[in-house]
Amino acid sequence: MTVMKNTIKNMKKSTKSNLITYGMVIVAYIIVQIFSTTGNLSSMMQGLLVPLCIYVIAAVSLNLVVGFSGELSLGHAGFMCIGAYVSAFFSSCVGDALPGPLRFLFAILIGAAVAGIFGILIGIPVLRLRGDYLAIVTLAFGEIIKNLMNVLYIGIDGSGLHIQASDGGALVLDAGGKVIVNGALGITGTPKDSTFTIGVIIILITLFIVQNLVNSRSGRAIMAIRDNRIAAESIGINITKYKLMAFSISAALAGVAGVLYSHNLATLTVKKFDYNTSIMILVFVVLGGIGNIRGSIIAAVILTALPELLRGLSDYRMLIYAIVLVAMMLFNWAPAAISWRERMKEKIAERRKHQTKEAA
Repeated sequence: MTVMKNTIKNMKKSTKSNLITYGMVIVAYIIVQIFSTTGNLSSMMQGLLVPLCIYVIAAVSLNLVVGFSGELSLGHAGFMCIGAYVSAFFSSCVGDALPGPLRFLFAILIGAAVAGIFGILIGIPVLRLRGDYLAIVTLAFGEIIKNLMNVLYIGIDGSGLHIQASDGGALVLDAGGKVIVNGALGITGTPKDSTFTIGVIIILITLFIVQNLVNSRSGRAIMAIRDNRIAAESIGINITKYKLMAFSISAALAGVAGVLYSHNLATLTVKKFDYNTSIMILVFVVLGGIGNIRGSIIAAVILTALPELLRGLSDYRMLIYAIVLVAMMLFNWAPAAISWRERMKEKIAERRKHQTKEAA
């Protein structure tokens, strides 16, 4: 009976936390829309809206691996690259044969599916490793994908599809042929289907997937493996199955972030999907709090928007950015800051109890 009561209590608590997270995103969207319709949002900020959505999705998806699975992955940019290139290739081939919204929906599904498949293929051998070894191998995967796309040429003409992986030059096609993937020059002419509204919808879907997985039986198994692998294995939890589940879902969501990225630019090049992007997304997760989904969202928004907002302070921009990074790290990880947050939570809880008693 006591166990059942505790289970119901935990379910109510997790549901309330999830609703707060959804509400936070929806309120932020409404505020931005109000500012945009009243003309109080600068063109620079309007240009940042879709990238903010992209990095929020990437940070939340990486938190599934780093925070809840306890594995250090540095190949997230590689999965974003796969989703971006596959979806851009699909949209370029289809063109106007499908209506824009339907074409973009298929692009999202295809990008997520292909990135998820790569997550499974990479995860099966890689997840046998731990710690630094896993980080090194996932980093190598990201760099391999980047370098492969750098020398990949795909074109289409009357005789069919032509694929060439070479840095020796572009494809030779028949008259009327079209080069879609042009090596280091990337893909040009991708439809700009990404919007802030679509980005927010995908953020909500990402949160729904991740939060429901974390609070499910599979999520508890994933966190049990993170906390004590030997104990989890001893009670019959399939280590490979659950680690691979978290890794492949994270890869698929990273692919969706890549789809948003590729459909927000006129030209898609591979140089963005490098080691620095993987590290930047990991910084969002660490500074927002490992295993803290709301923290990942806030960190991604602040650290993506801040450099652009401070661009006018050219001499002090990076100094202020570094100070914010240090402040966020101290706030999330310093023992004094952690104890202060706990005291604040206790005070707020006591105040609510007192208000409830007075109302009764």
